[in-house]
Amino acid sequence: MQTEERAPGRAAAPSTYRWAAVGCAVLAGAISWTDALAVVGGQVIAAWKVGGALLLACLALVTAASALSRRSPLAGEEVGPRRWMLVAPAAAAGLGMAWGAVGDLGAEYHVLEPTGPGGCRAVVREASFLLAGSGEVFAVGTGGVGWKPMGAWTADDGIRPIADGSYELKWGPKEGTLLIHGSNANPVWPALHGLSCD
Repeated sequence: MQTEERAPGRAAAPSTYRWAAVGCAVLAGAISWTDALAVVGGQVIAAWKVGGALLLACLALVTAASALSRRSPLAGEEVGPRRWMLVAPAAAAGLGMAWGAVGDLGAEYHVLEPTGPGGCRAVVREASFLLAGSGEVFAVGTGGVGWKPMGAWTADDGIRPIADGSYELKWGPKEGTLLIHGSNANPVWPALHGLSCD
């Protein structure tokens, strides 16, 4: 009597998941320390939140690798990443996330209207602490990502001129300008900022 041997389906090795976790942690660390933001469905997502999501994905990959290691008798023979290769970027990402979250306490994001040429949009991060107000404006193109602020300002008495509607946004054929209105008692400086998605 002959028995038929079937080749088992090849599952991903635990080391594959660990290397993917390392890549995920490196990406999370790189993104968490940037000023970038993304606009998805009219909602603004700060870089530190994206870094946090990538860290969760990293944790899921490590958990999957551990589960596979327990089931696979040959897992101990695999050459995988060293522990520090995962821990170092994950720690950097965690610090970047914490720094970004603390910096965003009390901050508000605004996607301004109208939309500029080629779908370019002005996105503002506005915050205040005690008697100091501040803001940054990003130009976000059709890809939905603003990589760094195109302008920044400070304001007296913690005012939030964008939230108050005290601004003018105008677009030309290729570029735009954001003019923020303060007052003699509560000036905003600088008040004029250029915008371009090119």
